[in-house]
Amino acid sequence: MKTLAMNKESGSDKASVDCAGEQRSVHRYCGYCRHCTGIRVGRRLIPNPQGRAAEEIRRGTAPDENLMQAMMMFNTYVRDGSSVECDDDADEGYNPRYGL
Repeated sequence: MKTLAMNKESGSDKASVDCAGEQRSVHRYCGYCRHCTGIRVGRRLIPNPQGRAAEEIRRGTAPDENLMQAMMMFNTYVRDGSSVECDDDADEGYNPRYGL
């Protein structure tokens, strides 16, 4: 498990991380990546809400709208957070959580 520090632009909500040698948008990539395990907000590690939402939908115990709510929560955590927790120890980079 590794911690990727977020690079935030002042006056903007944009955040990026160095992922396998290239700068990636946290909002556009990390939330949808299988390797993203959570966001560090202060000392606390908050698990990526999309993982739990996707699992509940697969089991049929939650409506599809939960994915949208999970992404909105993820974006809130990114706004307040300082780093991304990533389990990509092989340094393979972005790996889509859905599809493929």
